Amino acid sequence: MSMLFSGRVTSGASARKVGPVRRFLMFWIDHVRQALFSLGELWRTPSASMLTIAVLGVSLTLPTTLHLLVKNVQQISDGFTEAAEISLFIKEGSSDKQIAGLVHILESDKEIARVTWINKQQALDEFSQVSGFGSALSLLKANPLPDVLLVLPSNTAAEPAKQLLTRLLNERLVDTGKLDIDWLIRLEAIVSLLRQAVLVIALLLLSAVLLIIGNTIRLSIMNKKDEIEVMKLVGATDAFIQRPFLYSGVWFGVFGGLVSFLIVEMMLWWLQGAIGGVTSLYQSQFQLMSLNFSEFIGLMLIAVLLGLGGSYLSVRRHISSIEPTGP
Repeated sequence: MSMLFSGRVTSGASARKVGPVRRFLMFWIDHVRQALFSLGELWRTPSASMLTIAVLGVSLTLPTTLHLLVKNVQQISDGFTEAAEISLFIKEGSSDKQIAGLVHILESDKEIARVTWINKQQALDEFSQVSGFGSALSLLKANPLPDVLLVLPSNTAAEPAKQLLTRLLNERLVDTGKLDIDWLIRLEAIVSLLRQAVLVIALLLLSAVLLIIGNTIRLSIMNKKDEIEVMKLVGATDAFIQRPFLYSGVWFGVFGGLVSFLIVEMMLWWLQGAIGGVTSLYQSQFQLMSLNFSEFIGLMLIAVLLGLGGSYLSVRRHISSIEPTGP
């Protein structure tokens, strides 16, 4: 009978040294063999395996859906960068040359992304078209509207925009300024709250996934208790015995992650039509954002790590406690 001791295979009176390359290949071949064996075990118990995969997939679906909710709300928030636009009303009597000089100064400011000058005649024409009082406004002897500078900050967050407004109000030609951004601050607070909720719910559900996979692997170990005892009697190490169960956890993670991804994509496909009907009423081009490639890889990685972690906690506890009984 052939035996392996410290890198040497002894057969009868002959001994042959096993090279590092061959040991490396044998190591990975053994891992592939055990991975395929564990996949076959899942196939041989379809009911229990599919139930565990379904539970894992559904458990991952909720935090994934909440992540997409935050992502799409953030998309809406980012689309309102114009809401941080500052309106500067120029003092009456300022000449066009003075205003042009102020525009040039503001455009060279690193904290300002864009400056748009709306002179008083443009403002009056626009107001006439929007208000419908064109004939009445034509009776005015003088234009009552001031020149306006629309300033878009480079940083459209609420606090930096407020600080920029305070600084711009000190300009000599500026009479007053306006920044209506309170609602955007509330939206940012809601997005932050959603992020915290996603984190808490994800931690709770992922902890439940660990327990579910750990319990599934524990039942599998108990069902194979006699086989494990025989393997230990013939000299198999705990690491060798644990490996197929660890791969089972990995397979649970892979298939559970795929199930979660498919459920989320089906939900987005189903909601897209309803959201399209609403956005068309408001002439909006909003589109639901799904998982991108990096997020999909992240989802699969989390699922695999959960499967591996749950199975590891279970096998470390239960396989070491199984010892072969004497005759």
